[in-house]
Amino acid sequence: MKIVNGIKKLIGNKHFSQYLHHINNHDVKPPWKIMFYGTDDFSVASLNALCNEYRRGSLINQLEVVTAQKVKISPVMKYAAKENLVIHSWPVNPSECKRFHIGIVVSFGYLIPENIIQSFSMGMINVHASLLPRWRGAAPIIYALANGDKETGVTIMNIKPRKYDIGEIISQATVKILPEDRLPQLLTKLATAGANELLKVLKDLSNYLKHAKAQPQEGVTFAPKITSKNAIVTWTKLSSTSVINLDKALTGLYPLMTTFSDSPLKLYNVSTSASGNVSDGEIFPGTIRYCKESQIIEIQCADGKWIRVKHVGVPGKKMMTATDFNNGFLSKKLKHLRICR
Repeated sequence: MKIVNGIKKLIGNKHFSQYLHHINNHDVKPPWKIMFYGTDDFSVASLNALCNEYRRGSLINQLEVVTAQKVKISPVMKYAAKENLVIHSWPVNPSECKRFHIGIVVSFGYLIPENIIQSFSMGMINVHASLLPRWRGAAPIIYALANGDKETGVTIMNIKPRKYDIGEIISQATVKILPEDRLPQLLTKLATAGANELLKVLKDLSNYLKHAKAQPQEGVTFAPKITSKNAIVTWTKLSSTSVINLDKALTGLYPLMTTFSDSPLKLYNVSTSASGNVSDGEIFPGTIRYCKESQIIEIQCADGKWIRVKHVGVPGKKMMTATDFNNGFLSKKLKHLRICR
């Protein structure tokens, strides 16, 4: 009785009955009643895995979806409609959540309030595309690529109110980042890994929840939302490797951007160059040159090495080849003016 009163005093009478409810429900066994929260293609991989189990019926016997009603129909909404799943628009009524054991959040993009989290008898869990606490935030895959990480992974964690990605770690799986991986490829690999890890957790959910551990305080990094400004290359600061990594990270979102003759210039089909370091003191980071033999342009980076560009985009014109850009713009400039900034 003293222990009970101590817990009441610690968490307050308001949450005590709910605390007991959660403790008791951690011994509940499947099939689970699940409310899924998601929006994008990364979300769909987990939803598809859940839906397949729902059709079988032994692990999941109820599956409904919450998604944001935006101007554009989300991939999750399209998938849920195709599979005839019940769809709820965000924000959802907490009373609706009480019909489910657990809420599962995958790339949803909204903070979940405490009253929603507490509506589920077993709480809410999240599939996050990094090995937390590294890369907390909206764009973990992009930051892993941009920073040249050799590996990343997925984390299943408890959802906490008021802040993103701080909950206890339930399970993790590591994914290697290969030299050829760009954003679409790595996103697909992580989405698959996340879906697989989620099913593994659901098959022994009560046990996983009991053994969840707080995130380490060391190694915390952040991955805030990306905008087109992140695609702007500062040639005096970024090495050739960093420029290539940034291009990999933003593939399918934004082309790399620079400024040439006071006009924006988009860079497409970017790769490393065979050219070595340049010792000529008159050549500076941002210097752009045309290579006639390979029909590409090269731009020097902060480390003195060059990156290659096959196509560019200039305002008011279609994408053009490096040769067309040289003929129309570059060859008309004096050498000391052939600088990207």
